[in-house]
Amino acid sequence: MQFSKLVAAALCAAIPALTSHAANAQTADSTSGPVLTVEQAVNLAVHHNPTHLSVVNDRSSATALRKEAYGQLLPRFDAVLQGNYTKAGQAPINSVQFATTSDVYQSFYQLGLTYNLSWSTFVNPKRQNTNVRAAEADIVGSQISVQTTVTQDYLTVLQDQAKVALQDTLIAQAQLQLDLAKAKLAVGSGTQLDVSKAQVTLGQAQVAGITARNQVDVDKLRLFQEMGVPEPQNVQLTSQFTVEAPKFSLDSVMALARLQNPTLNALKVRTQVASLDVSSARGTYFPTLQVQTGISGFTAQLADPNVLIGSAIQGAASCFTEDSIRQGAGLPGITSVCQQRVVTPQTAAQIRAQNSQFPFNFTKQPLSVTATLSLPIFNNFTRERQVEQAEATRNDADYKAKAQELQLTADVTAAYLTLQSQAQTVTLQEQNAAQARQQLDLAEVKYKAGAATYLDIADAQATYSTAENDRINAIYQFHKAFAALEGAVGHPLR
Repeated sequence: MQFSKLVAAALCAAIPALTSHAANAQTADSTSGPVLTVEQAVNLAVHHNPTHLSVVNDRSSATALRKEAYGQLLPRFDAVLQGNYTKAGQAPINSVQFATTSDVYQSFYQLGLTYNLSWSTFVNPKRQNTNVRAAEADIVGSQISVQTTVTQDYLTVLQDQAKVALQDTLIAQAQLQLDLAKAKLAVGSGTQLDVSKAQVTLGQAQVAGITARNQVDVDKLRLFQEMGVPEPQNVQLTSQFTVEAPKFSLDSVMALARLQNPTLNALKVRTQVASLDVSSARGTYFPTLQVQTGISGFTAQLADPNVLIGSAIQGAASCFTEDSIRQGAGLPGITSVCQQRVVTPQTAAQIRAQNSQFPFNFTKQPLSVTATLSLPIFNNFTRERQVEQAEATRNDADYKAKAQELQLTADVTAAYLTLQSQAQTVTLQEQNAAQARQQLDLAEVKYKAGAATYLDIADAQATYSTAENDRINAIYQFHKAFAALEGAVGHPLR
C-alpha cells in the first residue's frame, strides 16, 4: 500500500494538469487521483517492465564480452607469491632419501607477462562489437513490443470507460422510460405490462453497468501489470485519440519497416556475427604465438641456524684432517685455507644473518624470455568440424533473417489493410449509431403521443445500444490497429 502511494505521488508530480477539455470529460472524482497519459504509461513500462529489463540486462553481458575481446590484444600480467614450510625429517626425491635436521621456511615470487596472438585474437573484438549491436537492437525491439502492448492495454481501458458512459446513458433513458410508463398507467393510457417491461429494461441496464465498471477495473490491473508498477488509487487515463484515415501508403511503411524494424535488424546483425565465427573457425589453420617473460625470486631459511654453524664447524675440522693427511704424505699443506674456514663468533653471526631470508629477502633469478610458435598439423578433424558447424550456423542465421523479412512483409501488409478496413468501419458505424439514435428519439415521441407501444421503444433502444457499442468498438479497434501497425513497422507513424 505504501508503495502504491509512492507511485501515485510520482505520477502526480510527473504528469501535467489536464487541459480544460480533458477536465470536462472526467467524472466528478477525477481530481481525487493521479492522471496518466499513454506516453507516461509507456515510459513507466520501459523503466519497470521486468521482461523488458531482462532484455536490457543482456546488454551488460555483451558489453563485458566486448571489453574482454579488446583486452586479449594486451599481454596478460600475473603475480605469484608462495610460501612453504617443511618439517625436519627424511623426504624421498627421485627414490633418494634426503634428510634435514631443521625445519625449513621457503618463499617464492614471480611477476610474469604472457602474450598470446592468434587469428581469433584479431577477429573476436569485431565479433563482440557486432554482438553489442545485436543486443541494442533487441532492446529497441523489446521497447517497441512493450510500447505496442501498453498502448493497446491503455486503449482497452478507454474503450471500457466509453462503454461505462454508454451504460450510464442507457440507465438514465431506461429510468425516464419507466417514469413515463408509470405516468401513462396513472392516467389510464398505459398498462401494467409496459411498466413491468420498463422495470426489467432498467434492471438489465444496471446489471450491464456493473459489469462494464468491473471490466474497467480488471483491464486497469492488466495495464499496470504490463507497466510493471502497482496501480495507484483512482488513477485517471487522460489521453485522447482522434480517428484519422492513414495518409501514408503501404509502400512507404514497408520501406520504413525494412529499414527500422529492430527484430529484422537484430537478425541481420547476428548473421554478421555468424560470418565472423566462420572466419574465426578458419583461423585455427593459422599458427599461434605465445611469448612469456617475467622476474622471480626465492628464499630458503632453516628454523635452527645452529645446524648451519655446526655444518661449518664440521667442514673446518674435515679441512684440518685433510691437511694433516696431505702433510703426512709429503704433499703441500692447506693450513691457510683451513684457518679461513675456522668458525669464529663473527663467522657464526654472519651465517645467522645469511640464513635469515624468509619471507621477503629474495634471491633474484635471471630474467628469461620464452617464445612459442605452434601450428597444429592434424587434430583429428576437429578444425574441419568447427568450420562446418560455423558455416551451418551462419546459414541458419541467414535463413532466419530472410524468414523474418518475409514475415515482416506479411505482418505490415496485414496490419496496414486492417487499419484501412477499420477506418472505413468507423465511418459506417458512426452513421449506424446516428441513425439508431434518430429511431430511438422517434419511438419515444410516438410512445408519448400514444402512436407506438413500449415494445417499439424497447426495440429501438436495443438497436441503439448495439449500434453505440459497435461504434465504440470500431473506434478503439482502429486505434489498436494503428498501434499494431506501428509495432509491426518498429517505428512510430504519428
